[in-house]
Amino acid sequence: MRLICTMARMTDPAPRRLVLASASPARLALLRQAGFAPEVIVSGVDEDALSAPTPAELALVLAEAKAGVVAALPQAAGALVIGCDSVLELDGQALGKPADAEEATARWKSMRGRSGILQTGHCLTDTASGRTASATASTTVRFGEPSDAEIAAYVASGEPLHVAGAFTLDGRSAPFVDSIDGDPGNVIGLSLPLLRRLLGELGIQVTDLWV
Repeated sequence: MRLICTMARMTDPAPRRLVLASASPARLALLRQAGFAPEVIVSGVDEDALSAPTPAELALVLAEAKAGVVAALPQAAGALVIGCDSVLELDGQALGKPADAEEATARWKSMRGRSGILQTGHCLTDTASGRTASATASTTVRFGEPSDAEIAAYVASGEPLHVAGAFTLDGRSAPFVDSIDGDPGNVIGLSLPLLRRLLGELGIQVTDLWV
């Protein structure tokens, strides 16, 4: 019986290739922690060249652009490509990565004691079938009230210059976030529950991608 079970395991099909169209280490870590072994192919999309009427739509436009560019590459043939992009919606404006330390400081001073909505667009493309599923996940973030000195120290760390909204839940700014309403993974950069639903739309079970 042990021989039969071993042979059955040896003939199990390999999981589909999953390609992450993002340079984000946080998104890569989320996928790995959830049992995936994604490859990374950075899209190189010029985010500043794209626009949309609302922050939620902008996040989706950016995600679709990233997934589309990578899905068209020969090295992505036959793979599932996931593109994501996040913006913080505050006062109806879409806030991405701050341009410099001065902007990051001003951003935090305007955010403290308030709430914003972290919008993350997700686009999943099956390059084998050409089918695509996409959606935006939204999570409300309630910011604490860090002092000017705390903000200055955080900005000096360099972290806020590399993340949408100038903050993240999995880094130094976590103590400055009082609470969230929604999926914490979405704030970090990728909603695993939404990814599961998008896979389902394409007829793929999330467990089939586990390694």
